[in-house]
Formats: sequence, C-alpha cells, structure tokens
Amino acid sequence: MTSSDDPGAGFLAGLGPRLPSPLHEVLDGRFERHGVRLLLKRDDLIHPELIGNKWRKLAPNLHEAAGRTVLTFGGAYSNHLRATAAAGRLLGLRTVGVVRGQELAARPLNPSLARCAADGMRLHFVERSAYRRKTEPDTLAAVLRAAGAEDAYVVPEGGSNAAAVRGCRALGAELAGHTDVAAVACGTGGTLAGMAAGAGDGMRVLGVPVLKGGFLTGAIRALQTGAFGGPRGDWSLEDRFHFGGYARTTPELEAFAEDFEHRHGVPVERVYVAKLLCALVALAEEGAFPRGSTVAAVITGRPFPEHRAGGPSAPPPGSPAPHPPTR
Repeated sequence: MTSSDDPGAGFLAGLGPRLPSPLHEVLDGRFERHGVRLLLKRDDLIHPELIGNKWRKLAPNLHEAAGRTVLTFGGAYSNHLRATAAAGRLLGLRTVGVVRGQELAARPLNPSLARCAADGMRLHFVERSAYRRKTEPDTLAAVLRAAGAEDAYVVPEGGSNAAAVRGCRALGAELAGHTDVAAVACGTGGTLAGMAAGAGDGMRVLGVPVLKGGFLTGAIRALQTGAFGGPRGDWSLEDRFHFGGYARTTPELEAFAEDFEHRHGVPVERVYVAKLLCALVALAEEGAFPRGSTVAAVITGRPFPEHRAGGPSAPPPGSPAPHPPTR
C-alpha cells in the first residue's frame, strides 16, 4: 500500500507496519482432498498493536483527524477501542472511548478496557438506550458535550466509514492475482466493502458475518456508495456461521479453533477468525470451491490476551454476549 492509495499509510509509516502483510499456504487435508489450496493472509502481523483490519481502517481516519482528539465507540470487549487507544499512545494523540453501558462505570475495568485506559484513552460510559441512538445528530451532540469532546474527530463504532473503506481497498489489491476467492469475517462490513473494491477482475470476495440478522448486504452497499459512489467488486455473504450471534461460541467452535491452532501454529481469534475458518472448512466439504481453486482467508486479528480457555478475551461463561457492532 502506498500513500497514494491511502494518505494514512504515510502518516503512520514511522510505526513500521509490515505491508503488504504476509501471504502463505497451509497444507490442510480438509481442503486438499477436494483439490483446494488454502492461503492465509496474515493481516494480524501488520503491527503488534494496530492489528489487521484495525490498521487499515484507522490509518486514513487518523490522518484525517489531523492531530485532533479522536473519539470513537465500542463495547466492553471492543478490539476497535483497544486499537484506537494504542494508536493514540503511539502517536501522542488524545483519545476518548464511548463505552456502551453506564452500569460499567461503577465496576472494575475488564482487561480490555484496562488496556485502553493504560494507553491513555479516556473512557466515557453511556446508557445503552443512548448508545443505540448515537448516530442521530442530537444524541451524538449530547454525547460529545457530556464527554467534553465537542471538537473531536469522530470515528464510528468498528471504524467503518468511507475513509476506512478506502483504506481497506489495498487489502484486495494485495490479494489480486494470488487467489480465486478471498474470504473475510464481517462485523460492520467495512473491510469487505473496501477489499472487494480493490480486488479487480477474476477474484471473488466472500464475507462471513459473525452476527445474526441479515442486514450486512445493505450496509456494505451503503459503505461502497459512500466511499466510491456505487457498488464495487464481486462479493457475496455466507451467513450460516455466526454460531448464535456476536461473540457467541459453542464447544464445537472452540474445539475447531484449538485444532486449527494445533495443526498450523496460528493463533485463532474466536469472535471473528474462528467463524471464518470454520465456514471455509464446511464450504470446502460441501464442494462450494471448484477443484483446482485457491481460497485465501484473511486473518484480521489475534486473541487478546493470547487465548486461554475461559480467558478475558470473551465474557465470563453464563454472562450475556456483548452487544454487536452498530449495523
């Protein structure tokens, strides 16, 4: 990715990103017996703290912030909040994280929010009802006033806006010519929207939503329209692999992720990446990929902290799943 592709890339060049991110083949009998090659696009190795699609989305937004305080939104276990906080520390920028759930203000910070605070992010907790309306102009203005950040540059939850989508275009360009299908897990759809735009002819982009609801098709179209003026690329969604919804999992998915880690030595993030990889294995078994084709899975993140069963990268067993990203 060059600065002409994304102004934010030059802005953050001093942080030493590994771009393009590594792309390598893994040998997995579940694909090989169907004549399919599996590649892993290791976006989790771009930067030790600004990982994967978080780098690609944040770089152009931080450039546009032009030194102003950056305010963004997330839940109690938000990867996006942690990445924004880390960027603030690394670049000397003030950051404010608006956290869903006023009740959390009176509780000890979980490891994810504690990391945000340690990186200098000022946390502002809001009622869940207000959080759901945060894109409404009056509600947003009230949140900014209450947070003492009326002049802040606002990045949406998950980081998906037109600038971020344009930043993710380079991901598709890096994969073009190397694979027939490029697959990515989807929350808000911004990574897929940009990736499909950069893919060019001859490469199909497959999104695996990690939320229930079937709303992403319209969201991705809207993001592409905002970023590029209209639809771009050959993309589709496979929505059977959300495993119950955002941040929800099952013993089968956990066993699958542990097995994949053992087979290939790749840490598997559970909220997004495990569902993506599980979907690709199932699709290969179903014959969804023609014999002789190549499939690339984008590894958009890694566990925080390094995954341990029952660790703080997910809510404690029996607790409600975190609210999904804004649609």
